Amino acid sequence: MKMKSKFLMATAALALMAAPALAQEKLKIGMTFQELNNPYFVSMQEALKEAAASIGADVVVTDAGHDVAKQISDVEDMLQQKIDILLLNPTDSAGIEAAVHAAKAAGVIVVAVDANANGPVDTFVGSKNRDAGYMSCKHLGEAVGGKGEVAILDGIPVVPILQRVEGCKAAIAEFKDIKLVDTQNGRQDRSVALGVVENMIQSHPNLVGIFSVNDGGAMGALSAIQGSGKDIKLTSVDGAPEAVKAIADGTPFIETTAQFPRDQVRVGLAMALAQKWGARVVPKEVPIDVMVVDSKNAGEFSW
Repeated sequence: MKMKSKFLMATAALALMAAPALAQEKLKIGMTFQELNNPYFVSMQEALKEAAASIGADVVVTDAGHDVAKQISDVEDMLQQKIDILLLNPTDSAGIEAAVHAAKAAGVIVVAVDANANGPVDTFVGSKNRDAGYMSCKHLGEAVGGKGEVAILDGIPVVPILQRVEGCKAAIAEFKDIKLVDTQNGRQDRSVALGVVENMIQSHPNLVGIFSVNDGGAMGALSAIQGSGKDIKLTSVDGAPEAVKAIADGTPFIETTAQFPRDQVRVGLAMALAQKWGARVVPKEVPIDVMVVDSKNAGEFSW
């Protein structure tokens, strides 16, 4: 990671170390995830519990299962439990706004993690998602020799996914002989993506590359590519263990631009603690760097 990210992690560590001395009473931290059927969010949950334990705080965790109505209900339940801090990983950035307002009305510090939310969020901590899409598709363009037909395996319309697609398209536009021929929604789900990519390959027999907005969908895309027997390069975003292994094994999955979920939640909690304990200036947005993982470094990378 770059110097700025190292500084942020150092700041987060100091905030977490200082919290027990500053606390007047035991804190209760709530975190609602858009899903927990994903190693990315599982690793984030693990890091949250470790950080909370280090400051003697209680943690309430819920899984929305990509259902915004359930996520709103989960937040309402947390407010009934008198949480002090809400870490929010929204399944729908606009749909969750009412819950953000309710939390703020209850005097709760609200930090959005990984994806931002509408409403009076105190701080948003998330990856540089446009950079991630750009870096991944730049790698893809170079890998296919700067020419041919490529496609995008899209996902649910939250801001991070939209930014990844935006970055990808910007990178593709730099290759005058690459043509984007298809964009379809794999819903960031392995089984859905498998069927979508099988149809892509059938509809576009000259396809040479696919960018997936996340590693879960990419693993389904990889199965479809391998089943087709065609030479189609695949890139993605996340840095999930399964994806990193596929890259290290020399499959058509050649690159993932890694995020750092553990860092995101630690920094998010640190920003919330800083505000809870009276910091005069807390940033409204904290971007976390991303990193290309390919055959050169896949053997050594982990979240």
